[in-house]
Amino acid sequence: MLAMKTSPITSKKVLTLVFVFGNVDGERRVLLGMKKRGFGAGYWNGYCPASSSLPYLDLLMSTFCNGFRRFDNRFGGKVEKGETILEGAVRELEEEAGIRVSDLDRAGMLWFHFDGDPTGLEVHVYRGEAFEGVVTETEEMRPEWFSLDKIPFHIMWPDDQIWWPVFVGNKKFCGRFRFAKDQKEILAHDVGIFESLPCEMEFGNGEWVGGVLVEQ
Repeated sequence: MLAMKTSPITSKKVLTLVFVFGNVDGERRVLLGMKKRGFGAGYWNGYCPASSSLPYLDLLMSTFCNGFRRFDNRFGGKVEKGETILEGAVRELEEEAGIRVSDLDRAGMLWFHFDGDPTGLEVHVYRGEAFEGVVTETEEMRPEWFSLDKIPFHIMWPDDQIWWPVFVGNKKFCGRFRFAKDQKEILAHDVGIFESLPCEMEFGNGEWVGGVLVEQ
């Protein structure tokens, strides 16, 4: 059993992460976004909502929300009250990139715990292909397509290159990551391949609820 936590986790935040793939100039690429202002400005990330009251969450959101954290290729953010997780993913993508993907596929789940922070982050990862609308730059984000062999892992969060190969291999996966207080060092992690994904993380014991594990 991994030492996934050293301090009690008393709550969790549910977030979404959306990766949009497309054929650009005859090449399969993924859409990333450069955060233009606020925390994390100047880094490529997925797309995320406004900052929260939690410093650790702000850190992930500023990266998670524009691509690959810091240099992420994802869109997404917080799930609002009254909407499903999928609805939240669709909404955030449209708000941040100006495009709409109605057939998002839930590809994986990620769990993040930072030492000293009682709130864990449960992230539902989606994959999208065909989309409606035009990719549009917003006040916060500048989107750009990246070749799959040119993903800038050197300026991304360290966990990205661990689970990314499984994700682009079209395998359903779940990953758990425990970070040090410096928010940079990974103290423990595991990534499993699943036949069917869990529905959530039981933050009290750090275990997935449901799902069928194929390979750890």
